Amino acid sequence: MALAGCVAQTATAAVCREDSVMLRGDWGQARFSVEIADDPEERSLGLMHRESLPLASGMLFIYDEPQTLSFWMRNTLIPLDLLFIDASGVVRSIHHNAIPLDETDIPGGDNRLAVLEINGGLAARMGIDVGTELRHPAFAATDPAWPC
Repeated sequence: MALAGCVAQTATAAVCREDSVMLRGDWGQARFSVEIADDPEERSLGLMHRESLPLASGMLFIYDEPQTLSFWMRNTLIPLDLLFIDASGVVRSIHHNAIPLDETDIPGGDNRLAVLEINGGLAARMGIDVGTELRHPAFAATDPAWPC
């Protein structure tokens, strides 16, 4: 898969970093450089007003505790895939190709600790699906599926 080779780098490093997230599943492994949104101001701004997002990049929204999450695309100019993640670092739902500027609620489910936003359509092209595991320090305090 040429796209996976272009976007994903083999996630073999044993060290977790704040500025990247590693993903693994039946489809393989990938690493994305991420910006962290872990306070109310950063989370409310998110990826608004951006005209592009580098291919192997994303934004990881981290919450203090698991909760019911819902997003929207207000002032977001690019299509995004939203991966809703539980406290163990497992993707529990995905909203594919969220429509730019759409203010319709995008429900992510209950007991979600984080959301990873990546370029729209990328999750499907790479095969990222529900059950994919993430490695990042945000999941280290809980019982991570893929420990650092």
